[in-house]
Amino acid sequence: MRIARSLLTGSLLVAIAFVIGQQVAAPPAAQMKSFADAFLATLDKDQQAIAQIPYGSEKRVDWHFIPKKSRKGLVIREMNQAQRTAALRLVRAALSELGYDKTQKIMMLEGVLRELEGEDRNWERDPEKYYVTIFGTPTNTGSWGMSFEGHHLSLNFVCRDGQIVDSTPQFFAANPATVMNEVTGPLGKGTRVLRNEEALAFELVNALNPAQAKRAILSDTAPKEIRFAGEPQAEVGEPEGISQRELNEDQQALLKKLIYTYTNATTEKVSAERRDRIDKNGWEDIHFAWAGPTKPGIGHYYRIRGKEFLIEFVNTQPDAAGNPANHIHCVWRDLTGDFDLPNK
Repeated sequence: MRIARSLLTGSLLVAIAFVIGQQVAAPPAAQMKSFADAFLATLDKDQQAIAQIPYGSEKRVDWHFIPKKSRKGLVIREMNQAQRTAALRLVRAALSELGYDKTQKIMMLEGVLRELEGEDRNWERDPEKYYVTIFGTPTNTGSWGMSFEGHHLSLNFVCRDGQIVDSTPQFFAANPATVMNEVTGPLGKGTRVLRNEEALAFELVNALNPAQAKRAILSDTAPKEIRFAGEPQAEVGEPEGISQRELNEDQQALLKKLIYTYTNATTEKVSAERRDRIDKNGWEDIHFAWAGPTKPGIGHYYRIRGKEFLIEFVNTQPDAAGNPANHIHCVWRDLTGDFDLPNK
């Protein structure tokens, strides 16, 4: 029954991706409003009271990716088929094809974790234990928000006056980072959900010459976790590591490709706005910093700091089968302020 449920969830997600792709493109915020209205219309009054929270609630900035018994919003597994479809259509409307693919596979990894951990698991693993929350009333003339969150996933959006004005924190994670065991279900051995986030960074750090590596590598030991996890804003200090201007042309191209792996998780319009802001602020002072060994299988970490963005990545924990450094956490944050709030 559990495996069948996981497969059903995967089929539903894929079907929704197809349906969305067939629709005539509309502005992203307009799509989100339309699908938010449609989702809310499928709910009864009790469900609406859970799924819809005032925009000014403190819960709007209460985010995290750790396992929890419950979260804000309405959980997918307590929805009927029509409600699940409507909820996931809303999530799909906020993301690119790439971002939605990562999202659905991270959800499916809960089934992999359940199988690998067996009866000894400390936390419930369920691909449908993900929560949808609408903040305020979807509108084209004011502010409202949406979040989609569960274990290893936190996606947060704010729409204002018909535009998506913030889409952070954007958190993705994968355990296992690479599925190294034979497992049942839609994700098989060899699946690597966040491949580029890790592989491109290894390629970049190993392309540095000794003098560059001395600048970029902050420590031989990686931190256990990303900074500012669960905090409404990322309070950063001065940039550390090596700047883009100190890289050669090939290294700069790798850095750009790595950054775009994060920017391109959202709709094309929002992704383009992210890229345009980086171009406007200039690439020269973007810093890349690394901690830990520069080969897989041993805990490693990096961060990329721009004027208005922060990327952090850590892979230090073993996976559920005990394979070392096979458990990724990574995040994109807006240093002007997550949740469309000023970062003081």
